[in-house]
Amino acid sequence: MNALATETLAALLAGPGRDATALVCPEDGVALTLDQLAEAVDRLSRRLSALGVERGGRVALSLPNGPEIVVALLALARLGAAAAPFNPAYTAREFRFYLEDIRPRLLLLPRGGLPAAREAAAGIASVVELAPGQDGELEVSLDGRSPLPSTTFEEAQPDDVALLLHTSGTTGRPKLVPLLHRNLMATSHTIAAHYRLGSDDRSYCAMPLFHVHGVVASVFSALLAGGSVVVPRRLARRSVLSQLATHEPTWLSASPTVYHMLLEADGNEAAPVATELRFLRSCSSALAPELMARVERRFGVPLLEAYGMTEAGHQIASNPLPPEARLPESVGIPTGTEIRVVDAHWRMLAAGEVGEVAIRGPGITPGYVENAEANAEAFDGGWFRTGDLGSVDERGYLRLLGRRKEIIVRGGENISPLEVEQALVSHPAVADAVCFGLPDEKYGETVAVAVVLRAPCEEHELVAHCREGLAEFKVPHSIDVVEAIPRTPTGKLQRARMAGFLGKV
Repeated sequence: MNALATETLAALLAGPGRDATALVCPEDGVALTLDQLAEAVDRLSRRLSALGVERGGRVALSLPNGPEIVVALLALARLGAAAAPFNPAYTAREFRFYLEDIRPRLLLLPRGGLPAAREAAAGIASVVELAPGQDGELEVSLDGRSPLPSTTFEEAQPDDVALLLHTSGTTGRPKLVPLLHRNLMATSHTIAAHYRLGSDDRSYCAMPLFHVHGVVASVFSALLAGGSVVVPRRLARRSVLSQLATHEPTWLSASPTVYHMLLEADGNEAAPVATELRFLRSCSSALAPELMARVERRFGVPLLEAYGMTEAGHQIASNPLPPEARLPESVGIPTGTEIRVVDAHWRMLAAGEVGEVAIRGPGITPGYVENAEANAEAFDGGWFRTGDLGSVDERGYLRLLGRRKEIIVRGGENISPLEVEQALVSHPAVADAVCFGLPDEKYGETVAVAVVLRAPCEEHELVAHCREGLAEFKVPHSIDVVEAIPRTPTGKLQRARMAGFLGKV
């Protein structure tokens, strides 16, 4: 049997270097060794077991970034319970939707916080309050009472569900994705190997830990490699650069939205930043080549674009570290996952041909929860249709062209919104852009865009700039200037919302 198929997330806390720092919280001055982290996880596991959490159960949690959510996720994993992390910014209506969909036994919340979540939990889940104690220990209370720790409980197994995550729902109703222990361990091993992570590496967690990007890339992979993690409670523009200098992380993974913020952190983008970073990683949405170049000038290290999704346990492909080639406008080469491009009938296409990206590998979910229709459409013979359009060149580098359902069809021509957005953000006056289709009686759809400007620019200038690199049928028919573009909490564009956002429906 493959060794990865026998591992659980307990392996993250079983490495050598017990006295080495594993987790750092800059705002609190907390630095936990691997032993202290393991002890905190053990204590919380036993208290949650006493509250009835057991192998195969479901527990929701909504906690801000920090040591508490890391300890909680690892404790639930140890018990074999499925953890469903929620965005603390949800409204009561959103909390209610996700709670009704998951039906967890408990909802873990910060002590005294998140009234919207408490309101939504009524009649569905019991609210358990967590508060930070000493050395990573969490104080646990239910209805004001602290449970006595359980002395025994059943440990997790590799095929147990560790995480229950909803898809982002940018093109339809969110689907519920179960990720098994062995899925998450396989992806964590892949990331650690691809970026050559070791005990001397320290990750800076710049993504929310209710999302697979932050959990798997920034935390699990780092701990698995024997390294450490800096987990700030909030990503404040003014503090990130000082934390990079003080805590000396060697790598950072974030969305392009975060990299825009880092460039603007001190208002001096032209000045190089001295850090201990050896590489940066970008994932969760498309990285424009122009932004990549600006970030690399600022930090003096390579920025590697990666491709991941919830259903794959996160990473699918990534550009490699130097001296291997990293290609702008490519999300890199397969990393532990087989990739092929297929047509509507699952037939594999040749190198360079455009079709839907399909993947197969040990990190991929076994299937959506109670959604036979979606499973029949997406899975076949171990392969999973990602919904992304792309092509693979002769060297194995993958290029993405956007979501299949978001492709604009104008007069019979297929237009990738991503290609139009990349053309726009290459203009020096454009800070951000989103492309989407609008209904049109003559052509079926026309190309519309919204842009955020960093400097004054007329619409005709942007149209002329697009014509330099795009065929005429791809050039935007309308351009709106906005203050900000709607995105998900992890930085994904919400194209499906744009027509309504601009009042064009």
